Amino acid sequence: MILYHGSNVTVSEPKLIEQNRFLDFGFGFYTTTNKTQAIGFADKVTKRRKEGEKTVSVYEIDEARVFCECSVLRFDNANEAWLDFVSENRSGNYAGKAYDFIFGPVANDDVYTTFTLYSAGVLIKEQTLEALKIKRLYNQLVLSSEKALSYLKFMGTVPQEEL
Repeated sequence: MILYHGSNVTVSEPKLIEQNRFLDFGFGFYTTTNKTQAIGFADKVTKRRKEGEKTVSVYEIDEARVFCECSVLRFDNANEAWLDFVSENRSGNYAGKAYDFIFGPVANDDVYTTFTLYSAGVLIKEQTLEALKIKRLYNQLVLSSEKALSYLKFMGTVPQEEL
């Protein structure tokens, strides 16, 4: 499986760094199988940090081996379990089991308004899930442990002319 990580720097040796905000799948190193999504994220990070250069690092991982040897939480779509998990993480209240890898849809900017309305209690769970069905959801694979990082092989970066 090929994975991408968008940033303002090349990340040849990923590390687990404490986050200063609550993310969809909690603490970890965030990647995606979607190069376009990673390029968009690299652009946002570079603009937000006002330094560095838009960069997408590329990795390879043996999916069959990883999903056999590690603990994995997988969401194949934006269902009720996914919504509960993301809600708990984004509010900083997740206290469940820790996993090496977490895979599933990303609640990106396209779904932010829907998610905010749900978190505020304006939408109920069923309305939120129905609204998310019409959104284009990308994926993310979060590496949440040192063990998970050990399976990641850095392959290089996406050429600047593709960014």
